[in-house]
Amino acid sequence: MNQEYATQIARDWNVKDSGAGFVTRFRVNAEYVRRYPVQTVGGAIHKELWVPAEELDEFNRNIIGVIEVIAEFHGEHRPPAN
Repeated sequence: MNQEYATQIARDWNVKDSGAGFVTRFRVNAEYVRRYPVQTVGGAIHKELWVPAEELDEFNRNIIGVIEVIAEFHGEHRPPAN
């Protein structure tokens, strides 16, 4: 839901678990996304939409425009892509 939290997840969790983490930005149809309440899962910045896995295809169809990679993080063993 926000870049600060997405950066935390990508940098602090995903790099440890898989060697790389990416922060993306995209828009979703507002009318569609209202069906999912925003969940706070920690501090004030830790907000998420909990979309059930079986609804992911429909969620993806409601993405508007492009998905941008706005930040990437890599572990020591893997340099960033050029």
